[in-house]
Amino acid sequence: MKSIVTRNQNVHIVKCMKPAIKPSYLLIKTLHSVISPGTELSLIGISEDRDITLGYSAVGVVMECGEGVEDYQKGDIVACYGAPYVGHSDCLLVPTTLCAKVPSGVEAKEAALAGIGAIAIHALRIAKLEFGETIIIIGLGLLGQMIAKIANAAAYNVIAFDIQAERAAMLHEETSIRSFSTIPEMESEIEKCTKKYGADAVLLCAGGKRSSLTNQSLEWIRHQGKVVIVGDIEPDFPRNLLFAKEAQILISRAGGPGRYDQVYEKQAIDYPYGYVRWTEGRNVAEYLRLVNDKRINVQSFLTDEVDFQDAPAAYDELFNKKSTTLTKIINY
Repeated sequence: MKSIVTRNQNVHIVKCMKPAIKPSYLLIKTLHSVISPGTELSLIGISEDRDITLGYSAVGVVMECGEGVEDYQKGDIVACYGAPYVGHSDCLLVPTTLCAKVPSGVEAKEAALAGIGAIAIHALRIAKLEFGETIIIIGLGLLGQMIAKIANAAAYNVIAFDIQAERAAMLHEETSIRSFSTIPEMESEIEKCTKKYGADAVLLCAGGKRSSLTNQSLEWIRHQGKVVIVGDIEPDFPRNLLFAKEAQILISRAGGPGRYDQVYEKQAIDYPYGYVRWTEGRNVAEYLRLVNDKRINVQSFLTDEVDFQDAPAAYDELFNKKSTTLTKIINY
């Protein structure tokens, strides 16, 4: 099998051993995987003298089911999420807790975004919003755009912002979302639609470590409002405003409960449905439902494709900002 890895800030394809099937796992032939620029470009930037496999969201066809697998069979098309089990590889060995069957109404390329969808869904769950509340999404890369679409589908009052006018304009097709590329315009809309009370939550999807956005986000929320850190940004908040508003600062970690838990992931032991309603695997399935039911439209994310053997050059484009696209779909 072949995988895309980074080493010493370079991206290349390597050959490796095809994995052997394990109990409660699926052996999957990859159809498509999705480049997540924020996460993957960061990995490339810090990569040293060892191979790091890139990627974490894909779709493929089940080639073999491990012992104890009952809900899947050979030939099923499944979406899967979560490194180190899922990456840009032509063959994947994935625990069933990180997989979900793709409904017939969902294109395989749409399903390849399921990992991004799960992360977006979990971020909204962390915010614990109620019907009709106002949410501000800062940073409209791939993840921010996905969150905006799902928040709009959930009937939240969505205001979105990105310093790149092109990215803000991508959401104009979603007629219920107000998106802006200047702070004054966005602040005017916040005052107007909340009657100057402030938003119920701000989701920070931007990167860049330390940012003035953390300070500003507290100005945009109501008393007892929430700021959810989703992107790679430091939680550096001024105490005075934090205290005055009794604001809540929340962290959204990846795709949901189960992430980084060896029992849930490596051992493929699911959490009881009655106690942990939304695991990362169930969030993957929920993303697929939203697409299947036409609640969200992700076609705008699927405009740029690249064949597997040409993928290293695609990273160069993204790293050097030679492309305005949010992501690239890798075809196998």
